[in-house]
Formats: sequence, structure tokens, C-alpha cells
Amino acid sequence: MIEIEQSGALNTVQDLGRFNYRHIGVSVSGAMDPLALRAGNLLLGNDENAAAIEVQLFPFRVRFLQNSSIAVTGADCRATLDGTPLPPWWGCSVRAGQVLELRYPRSGARGYLCVAGGIDVPLVLGSRSTALRGGFGGVEGRPLQRGDRLALGENRGPALPRSGIGIEPPDSALHASFPRNSAGDIQLRAIPSGEYPLFAADAARFWQQSWQVSNQSNRTGYRLSGDPIFPSETVEMRSYGLIPGIVQVPPGGEPIIQLSDANTAGGYPKIAGVIEQDLWRLGQVLPGQSIQLIHSDVHEAIAIEQEVARWLSRLRFSCQPLRKALTV
Repeated sequence: MIEIEQSGALNTVQDLGRFNYRHIGVSVSGAMDPLALRAGNLLLGNDENAAAIEVQLFPFRVRFLQNSSIAVTGADCRATLDGTPLPPWWGCSVRAGQVLELRYPRSGARGYLCVAGGIDVPLVLGSRSTALRGGFGGVEGRPLQRGDRLALGENRGPALPRSGIGIEPPDSALHASFPRNSAGDIQLRAIPSGEYPLFAADAARFWQQSWQVSNQSNRTGYRLSGDPIFPSETVEMRSYGLIPGIVQVPPGGEPIIQLSDANTAGGYPKIAGVIEQDLWRLGQVLPGQSIQLIHSDVHEAIAIEQEVARWLSRLRFSCQPLRKALTV
């Protein structure tokens, strides 16, 4: 069991999400950076979908009430264990009574605390993720708060070494697959979508300019600030189904990228869809930072998906001998 000693208003329990219920208005939810969640769980010997704590407001502090193992991934949150700094993307064993603190990140937006066995909160529609807008899942459908005590699931694997072990982050291990422009802005690949032809006159600006993530952004979607783009004609559209990654353009001309808590339906024209394997990077962008959207296609999206799958396979493979050695 662990006890929350300090937390912000938007820190929640998340797994990989709640699927197959969008037709009844239930969003996917889940981790904004699923690669960080999966990597932390792999290091601990958990199921990749085990629930963890997503931290996006700092500082965050938790006390361990039992011996366990942890992995801290995602943003470089300047983690400390009993005041001793931990490297980013790090796993180690912890003792009952120790305190972990995550502070405002040096880089990135969201940190993940994965614990051996996962966070054991009730399954709701097949997921432990917190749906803040719906008020269900996680811990009573709300953000974590001081005094919350969270049970841990059963973990049959050995504890990680006290000295710790690290993971090479995907933006380093796969740097060739996840580029930035000359200004250092993250480049996100997107495929033209349904109403793209309506924006023909402004299409070049959509791809060429840097877009700043607005302060009016959250887990539902990121609003982009920049030189507005407009359709060549006004069209009335029926509402259609939405998924994370869809880029809609409301009347004001500033695009909105739907994310983990994406609306399940909407009616704004959709100009593009960010490829799924780039969404984790968007989850690590803070409001005020800039991104650039890159014209892509299905073939590139599949190639990037294969690169990510190979990285995860290498991580699984490298963790197997570690766990065998710790069992001996």
C-alpha cells in the first residue's frame, strides 16, 4: 500500500485506457504517454496495462507503506527517494516508510510512478483509468489527494536491486524516428483527414508554421495557437465519431488535437489525424511550447509503429535475464 502525502489537482490513476465504449459516449482516458507507462511496467515485470499514477502537477509526494519496487518514467521529474536523487527512467526497490518526491520537470510534462503489481483500484468498464469528466474509475473518479491510500496488486516477481536500474528513453533510443525541427520544436506526423480539401488555400501554412500549445489545453485536447487557417467555404456537418489524434478546426481557425479524454463525437471540420505513435510525444508537451505538424501517410505511420514495437521488444528481452538473475 502507498499513501499520498502531497498531490496536485490533476494527478490521477491511469492504465492504457478504456476501449470499446465510445459508441455509448465513454472516452478512452488512459495515460497521455502510454510508452512511459508500458516501459515502467515492463521493468517491474507487471502486465503492460497495469495501472500507475500519472503526475502532471508538482510537487507530488508519496510514502510507501510496504516494501516494493518502483519505476519512474516519462518526464524528468527530478525524483528523490528519501532526499536522494534518482535518475530519470529509473527503477529500484523501496522499503516501507520511504518517501518518493517528484518535482517540476526539467523536461517533459507528465511523470509516471509505476509500482510492482500495479495500483489496485476497481475495474470500471474493463479499465482502472480515471475518467475525470465522467467522474468514475481510478479513485472515486477524482484526482488523487493528500491522505489517499492505494492498494497494490499482487506481484510474483523479484524486487529490483536497491541500487536501481535504468531504461534508455524512447526519444533517445529512437531519436531518428522522432525528429525535431531546427528550432527544437517537436515534429508530429499527421495524415490529411476528411475535410482536408476544404483547407487547400491554407494547407501550406498548416504544415509549415510552428504551432504553440495554448493554455486552453488539457487531457481532452490541445488547442494550437498560430496563424489561423480557414476552410474555403462554410459547410454544415453532422457530428461524427472522434478518436485521439484527430485535428479539428473550429470557427476561430486555431486547430484542436483530440487526446486521451477526447470527446466521443464532434462536428468541426477535421483537417488531419496525428499518427498514434506520435501522441505520446504530444503528451509530454507543456502549454506554451511549440510543435510542428508534418505531412505523413499510412506507410510512414506503419513504419514508425514497427520501430516502436521493436523498441518494446528489446526492452522485454533485456528485462527477462535481469528478472531471472534476481530470482536466483
